[in-house]
Amino acid sequence: MEDTKEKLLEVRDLRVSFFTPAGEVQAVGGISYDLNYGEVMGIVGESGSGKSQEAYSIMGLLQPPGKVVGGSITFEGKDVLSLSPQELTSFRGKEVAMIFQNPMTCLNPVYTIGNQLIEALRAHDKTVSKEEAAKRAMEMLEMVGINNVEKRMRQYPHEFSGGMRQRVMIAMGLICHPKLLIADEPTTALDVTIQAQILELMKSLQKKTNMGIIFITHNLGVVAEICHKVSVMYAGKIVEQGPVDDIFYNPSHPYTVGLLRSMPRVDAENYERLIPIEGSPVDMLNPPEGCPFAPRCEHCMKICLKKMPPHVTIKEGHRSACWLRVEELMKKEEFGTEGGATHLASKMTSKAGEDTVHG
Repeated sequence: MEDTKEKLLEVRDLRVSFFTPAGEVQAVGGISYDLNYGEVMGIVGESGSGKSQEAYSIMGLLQPPGKVVGGSITFEGKDVLSLSPQELTSFRGKEVAMIFQNPMTCLNPVYTIGNQLIEALRAHDKTVSKEEAAKRAMEMLEMVGINNVEKRMRQYPHEFSGGMRQRVMIAMGLICHPKLLIADEPTTALDVTIQAQILELMKSLQKKTNMGIIFITHNLGVVAEICHKVSVMYAGKIVEQGPVDDIFYNPSHPYTVGLLRSMPRVDAENYERLIPIEGSPVDMLNPPEGCPFAPRCEHCMKICLKKMPPHVTIKEGHRSACWLRVEELMKKEEFGTEGGATHLASKMTSKAGEDTVHG
């Protein structure tokens, strides 16, 4: 068992729903994971899989009609879900910061970059003078690779390129020295060379500050570049979790395999075709009874449509929610009879709730 001192964040059976006129949309359906100090975890999945809603829950930024309906979020032993609005305001920025996908919508067009950085710092640290805050803001801009900072402090967001604005957002996120940074697709809107620079920057800042990072993306190439471990989400559930190398070289869930097959590879033969994942994403208003990926899965069995599979440990730190893995485990355990199989499945289902990944 890991020392709890190493744990920065613990998420247990988190459930988030949106109560719409059409009915309840279960955006996040009971996910669990741990994040240690200095660790980078990727959360991967297609649009609508619940990645961002889970992040907003940690930040206390869920907007109505969204609501956390179950589970717990513990940050350094504190119960985040029970924090008051005032406590949440101080928690955001000081303890946890977030970088959003589109910096242009997050920066105020009528204030200078310097003004916005200074305000971000002084909002969380009332003791800092304006001069001290300006000095710290310039240090942060230099840290994220922006030159000629005195001039840049007097400029407005529209005078910066997309990559520069994203660097400003990173500086703003880090100006209060948070212990956890949540990056929600921070490189999606950028071209590939700028993307590489931003990732390099985040890696070096993470090493310097030893902060934990949750990196939300749908790009597995980005995950390989920056993350230590990965959680793969589909339709509000984590279907596979594990160290980066295990996920890339030994993927265990058919959805992860599909994601990897649909990604261009540098070492591929000429004209090798990418294989798309057939079918459509789940209708979250009417989620299936069993495994959410079953209707699109080439290995689908009857039980997949009827019952959500439990998480099976493939090896230490790597687990997958798939009936194929249950079947393999049953063969290993020599549960030959159908009764034995049912017994094993029920035994594992009861354990699934308390079973979480440890990096």
